[in-house]
Amino acid sequence: MKKTLLACVAALSVGAAWAEYPDKPVTIVVPFAAGGPTDKVARDLAEALRKPLNATIVIENVGGAGGTLGATKVSKAAPDGYTLLLHHIGMSTSPALYRNLQYKTLDDFEYLGLINEVPMTLISRPSLPAANYADLVKWLNANKGKINLANAGLGSASHLCGLLYMSTIKIDMTTVPYKGTGPAMTDLIGGQVDIMCDQTTNTTTQIDGGKVKAFAVSTPKRLGGSLAKLPTLDESGMKGFNVTIWHGMYAPKGTPKAVLEKINTALKAALKDAEFHKREEALGAVIVTDNRVNPAEHKKFVESEINKWTPVIKAAGQYAD
Repeated sequence: MKKTLLACVAALSVGAAWAEYPDKPVTIVVPFAAGGPTDKVARDLAEALRKPLNATIVIENVGGAGGTLGATKVSKAAPDGYTLLLHHIGMSTSPALYRNLQYKTLDDFEYLGLINEVPMTLISRPSLPAANYADLVKWLNANKGKINLANAGLGSASHLCGLLYMSTIKIDMTTVPYKGTGPAMTDLIGGQVDIMCDQTTNTTTQIDGGKVKAFAVSTPKRLGGSLAKLPTLDESGMKGFNVTIWHGMYAPKGTPKAVLEKINTALKAALKDAEFHKREEALGAVIVTDNRVNPAEHKKFVESEINKWTPVIKAAGQYAD
């Protein structure tokens, strides 16, 4: 009887402790350097998350190894809700890109919800002789073995989109990796490389300024604004082609359910914040409003992305380690 009573008291004490969560600052680990797109999303989200979570939120940048160092740190952190991870599509591509990954994407994290998606655009050097996507396809077929496809580095958004594009159209190209989008875009504008597939956050200004040619977007639906006239690759004959750079939030495996529910509830509130919407729109990002804001659907989505990207990366034989 005495043991049962003590167990009940202990359980109530633990429950009360989690009921008080959070009672100290919450750290969001960004697995990339400060100032980049993922860091910007994290800092904007932190502003929107503070009030509904009722906590001070600290951003910690742990860059390196394509985001895997920061993800590894969170996977091994105390499962108490005070160390979270905000990561992009790399959560689904790292298992194939890194053959000695120090964590298991689907097993070592609690999934909290998807945040946003950033569309991709297929662009080319301004001197490439094609006026529309149909012309581009003709040019690609006529120049097999001579085409240079730029990207911002192994594992980058442009690298992944380029791999999937090549795999889908079944035309091999010489991939040219750069140390970032900036130098890749400079050489594309200058005509040193032929085409690139990259995020609207990096390409819209160049497209609007006429510095590059744009042929299509990577989403199933057309975009708005200045890119509204661009067709989708899906409607251009590549049925099912869909690439976005998405961001999601994670906690270490074993974080108490009550804490996870509090974070998810706060996250859903943050995703409805008007100022957060305004800031994301300025980045060319679309806030997720479907079921993927729920943990179970978020995890299903990441698993489907792993299944999509793994064969593409393995077929290319391009690894980041």
